[in-house]
Amino acid sequence: MRKMVDIQFGSSRYDELVELRYKVLLEPLGLKFLDMHRQQEVNYLHVGCIEQLDDRLVGGLLLVPLDNENIRMMQVAVDDKYQGEGIGTELVKYAEKRAKEAGYHHLIMHAMLSVVGFYEHLGFHQEGDIFEESGITFAKMVKNL
Repeated sequence: MRKMVDIQFGSSRYDELVELRYKVLLEPLGLKFLDMHRQQEVNYLHVGCIEQLDDRLVGGLLLVPLDNENIRMMQVAVDDKYQGEGIGTELVKYAEKRAKEAGYHHLIMHAMLSVVGFYEHLGFHQEGDIFEESGITFAKMVKNL
């Protein structure tokens, strides 16, 4: 059994989320998480997926307010051992719910090309041209809430 939770910035669960994001998203690309970036995350909404049997964090993401209408979903990460079990879908749906509850109208994200189809299946559409950031190719994806 799994549950979606909001994670408090600076908590031990937040540290677990940072480690998970690093392990799943950054390390395979040879990138590092720099502690100086932590302070930027103080006003973000941190979401986690907890496996209730062992209280283990198995997935997570960030929601970053852009303005009064738009919020950006970033760094969606699911532990390798749990990929393919629907956790990513559950995380995105929970993020949509939280963003809507907070009064946002659009959920925006930058998806690596390999996962564009996953987000299209969840109702996102591509907007604008493909672009590169730090040597990685992305598509801007948007969903109206």
